[in-house]
Amino acid sequence: MRVFAISDIHVDHAANAKWIAEMSGSDYREDVLILAGDVTDALPLLAWCLETLARLFKKVLFVPGNHDLWIVRDSTSRTSLHKFERVAEVVEANGGSMLPMFERGLAIVPLFGWYDYSFGEPSEELRSIWMDYRACRWPPAFRDEDVARYFDALNDDHVAGAASKVITFSHFVPRLDVMPMFIPPSKRLLYPVLGSTRLESRLRRLKSSLHVYGHSHVNRNVRIDGVSYVNNAFGYPDETGITAKRLLCVHEC
Repeated sequence: MRVFAISDIHVDHAANAKWIAEMSGSDYREDVLILAGDVTDALPLLAWCLETLARLFKKVLFVPGNHDLWIVRDSTSRTSLHKFERVAEVVEANGGSMLPMFERGLAIVPLFGWYDYSFGEPSEELRSIWMDYRACRWPPAFRDEDVARYFDALNDDHVAGAASKVITFSHFVPRLDVMPMFIPPSKRLLYPVLGSTRLESRLRRLKSSLHVYGHSHVNRNVRIDGVSYVNNAFGYPDETGITAKRLLCVHEC
């Protein structure tokens, strides 16, 4: 059994959806896919993507990204928390899973999250350009901190048991130093909305040795303090310099 990882496939783009549609129907029958968020904010497209991948892989494990919780094109979702519930229903109905998986001494554990500004406070410029501030809607009493706390609490019951190997995965970035030094200052404007140190605390508590994440659209494989951090984002069609546009095998047993 092999474990593959990919994130940020954004199937709203025709070229990305074509890549999914043309994947091999025979190469991955005994394998697991970690899909680390940002598929689409359109539920019918999400259903199509999950159903397609579930036919190709033994198991598809998923966590929603920020794009998946946008409600600008979903008039049936009152808030992004309601959208999260609807996404979970679509995933389950189409052969995917948002639950931990245990097999052959291996535990693969999803970690839900949101950014909490533990990587820095957002500037007024960032607040004016970051789409989440307009495309997501939260309950009236929710502050930014409440959103992060809500999703982090969903991880409270996640355990790794007696697994000899633990892989965790999230959409959001668990620690800022996974970002490479070549990121230009103009792009570092986005750092406050990349992730949360809460995720790092969670994966350390689970004794993860490999963490898969997405969101940054910068492919990365770096080892820090005994944990390997892997980002294998597919990205937008024009992002060819920072993404590899392929599946990545992160474990084999």
